[in-house]
Amino acid sequence: MTRLAVIGGSGFAGLGQMKVVRREIVRTPYGEPSGPLVIGDIHGVAMLFLPRHGPGHVLPPHRVNYRANLWALKESGATGIVAVAAVGGIGSNCGPGTIALPEQIIDYTYGREHTYCDGSDRQVTHVDFTQPYDPDLRRKLLLAAARAGEPVLDTGVYAATQGPRLETAAEIVRLQRDGATLVGMTGMPEAGLARELGIPYAHLCVVSNWAAGCGDSRERISHADLQSTLDHSIGRVQRVIVALAEALGRA
Repeated sequence: MTRLAVIGGSGFAGLGQMKVVRREIVRTPYGEPSGPLVIGDIHGVAMLFLPRHGPGHVLPPHRVNYRANLWALKESGATGIVAVAAVGGIGSNCGPGTIALPEQIIDYTYGREHTYCDGSDRQVTHVDFTQPYDPDLRRKLLLAAARAGEPVLDTGVYAATQGPRLETAAEIVRLQRDGATLVGMTGMPEAGLARELGIPYAHLCVVSNWAAGCGDSRERISHADLQSTLDHSIGRVQRVIVALAEALGRA
């Protein structure tokens, strides 16, 4: 049975068209997930929703229990994960309001529990991560976006930084030199853990602002503008996810 999981990031607290059946606290060997799983369906397609930062957005990026979150989704039958994330735009085609499906990721995080193969009770597995995002799920998301009439950028390199502070302008220059076009704080180890568990995973990124030193963020980043962009983009992301659920229901 198809059971699509959605991990909600900053500004994305739920699935508006989801018919909620129940909320469930899932216990894991890695501690508590960010919150109870919301279980239900959209147009008959089984859905799971988990707010990455917890109810009320209380968990900073470096305190999210990524291992527990991904394990809970696996245990609850997730057959694919769409991870919604607010990001900063670095590339010239990644201005505020852009919705992007990155195809690559660079990890700049540190000190996070980033693997299930930690030498305790699991055999070490060196998973292939050449293509970090599942190509079939990315393709389905692109088709869903087209059906929903929502333009989505089919490219991008996501730089995962530590947070919770935003980056300096010099740090963004470095990321740009490394080839990054988007910057966020939660992409890793989330994507890597999904790969270790064998769950197809894709990022649906909403550009909330120009990254530090870029565009109208040359001198400072306006949190009011950032929040306004997110508020105007949530409905667009919802429409893409609903269109994906509809397509999965017809398959």
